[in-house]
Amino acid sequence: MFFFGGVSEISEEPRDPWLEVRMAAAGPLMSFLIAAVLGGLWILSRFYSAPMAIVATLGYSAYLNAILGGFNLIPAFPLDGGRVLRGTLWQRTRDLLKATAQATIVSKAISMLMIIVGFLMIVFSDVINGLWIFFLGWFIRSGAENSLRQTRLTEALSGVSVGDIMTRDLLTVSPEMTIQQLITDYFLSRPHGGYPVLSNGDPIGVVTMSSVRSIPKEQREVATVKEAMVPYEKMVTVSPTISALDALHLMAQRGVGRLLVTQGDNLVGILTRGDLMKTIRNRRELA
Repeated sequence: MFFFGGVSEISEEPRDPWLEVRMAAAGPLMSFLIAAVLGGLWILSRFYSAPMAIVATLGYSAYLNAILGGFNLIPAFPLDGGRVLRGTLWQRTRDLLKATAQATIVSKAISMLMIIVGFLMIVFSDVINGLWIFFLGWFIRSGAENSLRQTRLTEALSGVSVGDIMTRDLLTVSPEMTIQQLITDYFLSRPHGGYPVLSNGDPIGVVTMSSVRSIPKEQREVATVKEAMVPYEKMVTVSPTISALDALHLMAQRGVGRLLVTQGDNLVGILTRGDLMKTIRNRRELA
C-alpha cells in the first residue's frame, strides 16, 4: 500500500470528465463499502459474544476504512477527492487546463491549512500527529503542483503527432566507421546524441553517446560502430501517425531517449526527448 494511502496512479490524463469522476470516486466508495461490511460483522460479533480479539479487529478495521475513505475525499490533488473536484469543474467549464488550475488552488489552500495546523500542534501539543499532518499537507501541495505541470504538458502536446515533429533528414553512419571517427565527425561537431546505423540502406541499429562511452578510450581507434551500437531489434519503433504524447509516455515506460519512426519496413525519421521538450516549450510560450 502507498505510504500516504488512497492515491490513484494513472498512465495518462483522462479524456472525459465523467470518466475521471467515476474512476476517482471508486476508491473512496470501496473503502466505505468495506467499512460498512466490517461494521456489520462487528455488530454481529458483539451480538453473539464473539471473542474480544475478533470484535476489536472488526471494529478497528471498519473505523480505519471509514477514515481512509473520508480522507481520500478531501478535494485536493493527488487524492481521489481532488480528481473528483477537477472532473466536476471540467464538466462545467469544458476546459481541462482551467479546471486543473482551479482544483490546484483549492489543493494549495487545503495543504497550507494542514501545514499550519501541523506546525501549531508540533509547537503546542502533539509532536507526532503534528508532524504527520505537516507532511501530509506538504505532500498534497507537491502533488497538486505536479498534477498541474502534467496537465500543462498534456495540453502542450495535444493534437501533435510524431510525424509533425520528428527529424526527417537523418544523418546516418556506417557500421564499419571507427569510434574515434564517429566522435570527431559527429558527436563533437553536430548537436545530435545518437545516429541510426545503416548497412546497404537497411537500419541495423543506433549508436549513441552512451553506447560509445562503453568502449575504452585506448580501443576507439580500432573499434567500430557495429561493436558499440544498440541493435535495431532492441530499439523502440513507432509510427509517424501516433500522438506525440503517446510517444512521450512510451519513452518513459521503456526508459529510452529516442524512438525510431518507421513506416512499413522503411526508417522515415527519429524522435528524441529533446524534440518533445522543444515542442512543449515552444507551444507553451506561443499559446
